[in-house]
Amino acid sequence: MTSSLKTGLMGYGFAGATFHAPVIDNCGRASVAAIATGQPDKARADYPQAAIVPDLDALLALTDIECVVIATPNDTHFDMAKRVLEAGKHVVVDKPVTLTAAEARTLADLARQKNLVFAPFHNRRWDGDFLTVRDLVAGGELGRITHYESHFDRFRPYVRQRWREDATRGGGLLFDLGPHLIDQALTLFGVPQTVNATVKIHRDEGSAPDYVHLQLGYAEHEVVLHASALAAIAPPRFAIHGTRGSYVKHGLDTQEDQLKAGLRPGHVEFGAGNEPGVLRLLDGDQEVERPLPTRDGAYADFYRSLAATIHDGVPFPVSAGDAVDVMTIIELANQSAEEGRRLPFSRAG
Repeated sequence: MTSSLKTGLMGYGFAGATFHAPVIDNCGRASVAAIATGQPDKARADYPQAAIVPDLDALLALTDIECVVIATPNDTHFDMAKRVLEAGKHVVVDKPVTLTAAEARTLADLARQKNLVFAPFHNRRWDGDFLTVRDLVAGGELGRITHYESHFDRFRPYVRQRWREDATRGGGLLFDLGPHLIDQALTLFGVPQTVNATVKIHRDEGSAPDYVHLQLGYAEHEVVLHASALAAIAPPRFAIHGTRGSYVKHGLDTQEDQLKAGLRPGHVEFGAGNEPGVLRLLDGDQEVERPLPTRDGAYADFYRSLAATIHDGVPFPVSAGDAVDVMTIIELANQSAEEGRRLPFSRAG
């Protein structure tokens, strides 16, 4: 029988209760063994089998907890993750893992020294549409890729009073959606040669960026990553062009809405229902257009992979180095926007 990874969850707000706990508890290889939260009644009602504790100290004192998931406000991630690693436990950190590349590098170095896993929660590698895009790019049907564009746009014209929209706490779209967009691009193409960005606040009374337009420069293609809070009519989620054709996909992956609605991994409908994309390719001298089915999403694979890494020694697909690269690009994006110029990418020592 495969052993279950005993996981402690630090934080039971939106991220902890929606994206982490139900996926952990239904992935088949892990369990929510403890939750540290200021909302004990809700956590206890949802996970009666879990130990409910008030804070990180109490969570780290539980000797059976193997891995701690940090699902707290962005400005707390570094200190909490560092304490978890120093306590000798593996750690998953929601995005952004830290607020600076130097902090991410510190955590990566500490995890390596202690032979522990420091895993950024880049769960959107398991979006169904991105899984489809990854297959398509790897398969070569589009020929040599010349342009890759990825949007994550919403229509949220009013600023809410919450930490996610507070610039002093690491709020705003560059930190919120930027890590997903950047991580997906790096997964496909590796690190870029250059970074160029526009980062703005467009909404009335906004204090944190709500518009991000990021260009990653490569030798043979350009990558455009875009996020906006003011897109009432959303553009394609993905648009990819190559020497033999193009692919366009509208609509977001279904898993977030399904988790919000109470559907759980393991249900026959979970991860399904993604809109198909459109593929237009050369067939001889003719252009032929056809729908391309979108794969089902698979968020549970993140925690299945984590358990396989911790218990079986299988390499984890999202590395600590990936987290550092993402944070480096976010820093370069801010610098590029401030200075109004394209910057070279380099990994600082």
